[in-house]
Parts: sequence; C-alpha cells; structure tokens
Amino acid sequence: MPNKYASAVIVIELLVSGCAASAKKNAAAITGGDPDRGASSISKYGCGTCHIIPGIAGAHGLVGPPLAGLANRVYVANLPNAPENLTRWVQNPKSINETTAMPNVGVTPHDAVDIAAYLYSLK
Repeated sequence: MPNKYASAVIVIELLVSGCAASAKKNAAAITGGDPDRGASSISKYGCGTCHIIPGIAGAHGLVGPPLAGLANRVYVANLPNAPENLTRWVQNPKSINETTAMPNVGVTPHDAVDIAAYLYSLK
C-alpha cells in the first residue's frame, strides 16, 4: 500500500513545478525572452555578486536589492515596472540614474531581454 504522505508530496511537487512552468511561460510571453537563457546570462554577468536572486547558484549579494518578486513590484529603478524599462535598466543603468551604484557590465540587448524574462518568472 502506497504511503499517503509520499503521494501528497508528489502532488505538491507537480503543482509547484506546474506553477513554475506557467510563470516561465508568462514571463516569456510578456518579455519576448527566454527565462532559462536569462538564468545563464545572470550568472555570466555576475549579477549575483550584488543581488540575491532565487534559483541562481551563488547569488547571495547584499549590495543591491533582492530580486525575488520583481514581477510584482510597481517600480524598477524609479521607472514603471515594464519589460522595456527593466531591459533598459539592465543594459545601461547609468542612462536612467547616473548616480546608481549598479555598474554597466556590458549586457547585450538580447541578454537583457532574457534576463528580464527570468526575473519576471520569479514570484
């Protein structure tokens, strides 16, 4: 006889993975980017050096704000939270706020869209 608790855990894991897949699909739709490529780009550009970013290994930085729940925020860098504003910020933060501590690390337009997709997939 199967353990009823083990079955419940499996159901919960399926629901959570389904929610994550749905969040990724929605983020891709609103940004035009790929959340999985975005995760790789976040690692490549070292974003976790300054930010806590769920799902990114070693992303435990305390310089910038934590990025969990970014999709639910009203503002990004004092701009309305919209994909085009987030990608602009990620590519060239000094163009939006010349006194920001966030450096321009050379994020390409394509990578910025993917990074936005990943960040919008976080809940």
